[in-house]
Amino acid sequence: MITGNYRHLICAFLLSALAHAQDAKPSAAPLSVRAFLHDPSHGVAELYVKDVKGNVVKLCLVPEEIGKAQATVPVNGSLVLFNTAAVDPKNPEPSIAASIAVPKNMRRVIVIILPGPANSKPAYRMVLMDDSVAAFPPGESRILALVPFETAVEAGEHKLLCKPGIITRMAAVRKLNPYNMAQTNFYYKKNDSWLVFDECRMKYIDAFRQVFIVHIRPGGTAPLLTTLVDQVPKPPPAK
Repeated sequence: MITGNYRHLICAFLLSALAHAQDAKPSAAPLSVRAFLHDPSHGVAELYVKDVKGNVVKLCLVPEEIGKAQATVPVNGSLVLFNTAAVDPKNPEPSIAASIAVPKNMRRVIVIILPGPANSKPAYRMVLMDDSVAAFPPGESRILALVPFETAVEAGEHKLLCKPGIITRMAAVRKLNPYNMAQTNFYYKKNDSWLVFDECRMKYIDAFRQVFIVHIRPGGTAPLLTTLVDQVPKPPPAK
């Protein structure tokens, strides 16, 4: 059983690992952000971000989907989210809901927003995925493992091990049936045996990408899966 305190330790470990994996020189260039709130206990929240003019606007959050793109400028190299639109410019710290350094090579990001440990400040943590077509090509998938143990995925011709606190890349699945579908199974290890915790026939086409989030509820004994099917973003218009 996953207790509350142990869950907080898990959260701290995974977020530390993800932050280390994303460590890079900060960015100050405009940033295109698309967000998803992954909080199974509290699936609805109002969060805010500054637009390129410095106005505080509501962050686009859509249940079970990645929100539409919004333009912002990192603050001292970090993407900053707020818990209110009434941010005091002289004292913004109490209004900060989450922040994360943005690698300077990233111009388009998918941000997965996660709840931090209970009573922590800021209240949320974030994980960044490069949303550019070059870094996340059409038809590919990403697996974000938010559990403290190894999991695995088998989809079409692919068999991948997913490390805790790591974003695993899965290339486009090409071993498909006539309906562009492939059996997709996720596993976790228990007593030296690999057990299925999620299985389905998934459609894989180049017009879409998939983000799989492996997580566990407090008190749970087996992982759960959240699947986001995302349309490939269109390139910005030519100037």
